[in-house]
Amino acid sequence: MPMNEILHICTRREWEAARQRGVYQPDGFEQEGFIHCSTAAQVLEVANRLFRGAPDLLVLRIDLSRVNAPVRWEAADGELYPHIYAPLDLQAVEAIPLQPDPDSVYRRF
Repeated sequence: MPMNEILHICTRREWEAARQRGVYQPDGFEQEGFIHCSTAAQVLEVANRLFRGAPDLLVLRIDLSRVNAPVRWEAADGELYPHIYAPLDLQAVEAIPLQPDPDSVYRRF
């Protein structure tokens, strides 16, 4: 994955709501104030830790050159993760289905 891209995991319901609104804003955004993201090296570990076996997930591939919001790399769990501090313009995003293997583990997207 090019360095100008980051990833975010969301539900199909959240993505459909974003398409209706014209911007992506995940559940919990109002409380947290940012969108949690990952790098390609981090995303499957995040998927398995937080969403293991969950149905109807998507990985949003986010083109940083199209993000019109502050992106900060912040420490969590001993690593740096990218966080987007505003709702996300849909033009910056490609949605990719995330399916677990039969044992409920995510190994690829």
